[in-house]
Amino acid sequence: GPARWHENYPNAKGDKQSPIEINSKEVKHEPSLPAWHASYDPGAAKTILNNGRTCRVVFDDSFDRSVLRGGPLSGAYRLRQLHLHWGSSDDHGSEHVIDGVKYAAELHMVHWNPKHGNFAGALKQPDGVAVVGIFLKVGTTPKPEMKRILEEIDNIKTKGKEAPFQHFDPSILFPKSRDYWTYHGSFTTPPCEECITWILLREPIEVSPDQMARLRSLSKNPENEPMIPLVDNWRPPQPVKGRVVKASFK
Repeated sequence: GPARWHENYPNAKGDKQSPIEINSKEVKHEPSLPAWHASYDPGAAKTILNNGRTCRVVFDDSFDRSVLRGGPLSGAYRLRQLHLHWGSSDDHGSEHVIDGVKYAAELHMVHWNPKHGNFAGALKQPDGVAVVGIFLKVGTTPKPEMKRILEEIDNIKTKGKEAPFQHFDPSILFPKSRDYWTYHGSFTTPPCEECITWILLREPIEVSPDQMARLRSLSKNPENEPMIPLVDNWRPPQPVKGRVVKASFK
């Protein structure tokens, strides 16, 4: 598990690991932080898959087709994939924790900086990757846009399953508010490269209990093996080690 990742992936014990717990009292309000903007081409969506660790939607990133800019970023970052982390019950599952609060799930939109040539090159640079994090909370007015991803779950029930996933604009998943926290951190799965500018959105989006149950119906195992629910695929918070979290809002 995560406590032993560092034995094979020394980065996992680094000074800029993610996720972290964000404590409002220690956050620095940065009035000069600009707004961020995403312009996504729905035609860039390609496939949805279950890799045994998460549910992932993959996008065409061979040119500046779907990009994120602004906020703490300089230049345009290309959208490569989005994936989710979730818990075995509604009271936990998010990776980042806000003032002690854990959400039911956390959605990550992963973008990379094309000035580094390719995705592998971007992973080696401190400004290589930008991830927009969106919290999911369970409520009575679920966001209809999540439906599209969750409807496909039946086609990717087991590890290794992949299905076409076309004509999807992930910006429909953004909450109304563009307020965000930002800090420098890492991937939350091995090898935990410290190349990420995080843009964590303050306002969660809502999903229904039924939608969360669908995520939990995925299996970690391939089709020919016993069903093991794919749940609790989150990494616990890591030491902040002197990093300053900035907020675009008061």
